[in-house]
Amino acid sequence: MKNFLIVLLMFFGVLNIDVAEAKEVEIIESVDVGKVVSAFPGGFCLLTAGDNQYVAYYDDQHRMTVASRRLKDNKWQYKVLDSKIGWDSHNYITMAIDDEGYLHLSGNMHCVPLIYFRTAKPWDIATFQQVKSMTGNNEQRCTYPNFMRGADDKLIFHYRDGGSGNGNEIYNVYDLKTQKWKRLTDKPFTDGQGKMNAYMWGPNKGPDGYFHLCWVWRDSPDCQTNHDPSYARSRDLLHWENIAGVPLSLPITIDQKSSIIDAVPAKGGILNGSLKIGFDSNDKVVASYHKFDAKGNTQAYAARFTDDKWQIKQISKWDYRWEFKGNGSIGREINLGAVTRQDKGELALPYSHIKHGSGLFIIDQKNLELVRIEKQQRRYPLQLSKAGSDFPGMQVRWANDLGKCDEKDCRYVLRWESLAPNRDRKPDGKLPQPSKLCVLKLN
Repeated sequence: MKNFLIVLLMFFGVLNIDVAEAKEVEIIESVDVGKVVSAFPGGFCLLTAGDNQYVAYYDDQHRMTVASRRLKDNKWQYKVLDSKIGWDSHNYITMAIDDEGYLHLSGNMHCVPLIYFRTAKPWDIATFQQVKSMTGNNEQRCTYPNFMRGADDKLIFHYRDGGSGNGNEIYNVYDLKTQKWKRLTDKPFTDGQGKMNAYMWGPNKGPDGYFHLCWVWRDSPDCQTNHDPSYARSRDLLHWENIAGVPLSLPITIDQKSSIIDAVPAKGGILNGSLKIGFDSNDKVVASYHKFDAKGNTQAYAARFTDDKWQIKQISKWDYRWEFKGNGSIGREINLGAVTRQDKGELALPYSHIKHGSGLFIIDQKNLELVRIEKQQRRYPLQLSKAGSDFPGMQVRWANDLGKCDEKDCRYVLRWESLAPNRDRKPDGKLPQPSKLCVLKLN
């Protein structure tokens, strides 16, 4: 389970560069949801479960809103929740459904007290009620909410407690019988020791049965202070180890050097959200990320643990330096996906680049050397890839389904339009009209 992520576009789900299906993308159905805020990008949520579908978003009045429908019916029901967003692109929304059909929702949080809603009746958004607390501890400065399933399939919720450069990752587990949350562990997963915090990707369950977690450390709200891409794995989310199988004690700190993939220094060209985990055909972990090369240009790298150390290979040969710095949400000039397995012993690393466009680095699995570059197939319909609004700077946003379509060869996505991030501040001058949010059913 899961963004942010996201503006941390990958985390928020508004940019996806995963490898697409080989066949042409076709629109099977388009259903309008409503009008949404468009002066900045926020992260919206789509959740399909059986015959029901749910959308959580910020409407044209900045109100957190949930819409639901039966898939056979294009008529939506709406519930406006008691939460209103300002201009902060960190404040995405996420949802989950527990085993009894109750909906859980969290979002609109950037270093603020916990914002969490749960329905009083299964499947019924009209019964959403705000729950002021989960455990009552470490809930005053919450950011980056995520729901996931643990090793025993129990519902888990995790978030950052604290601020950028000074925060810990907290995990709670849900008890269906009591409808109460408790700590998954008595210690946070990571601890910046008051000097930094970990920006995480995962934990995600891999083909080897492990939960895989990677992160970069960050020293301050200034995004150029990211450093030291790191990794850990676990079978139960309770006991953790490094890539070599050596146990790691919780909370994991920067002092546990065996968790570090590559000793990239602060101002070394790595950004939170840029580190991903994929797998080769032998289920071995392959990390992908970007950093500066010896000449100071930003390059794509892949790393795999071989012969008792991380073997790090430069993949790209770009002649461009992405000089990011400062506070607040920023647009991504360079983005990398996780590697995926291909035929003939090759791996594919998706990328997008402000100067060199987008594509796939095809890598030899044996030595992680670049073989060729291929054009990336489209994941979304070509006719909807450009903004329909003529307001300057408008961009198309997408969000993938946190659930799934039960029909064969179909998937649902959200589409809307907005301006680029503006460091979490209200844009100057005239603002665009609200955008249309729609659900698309694709082949």
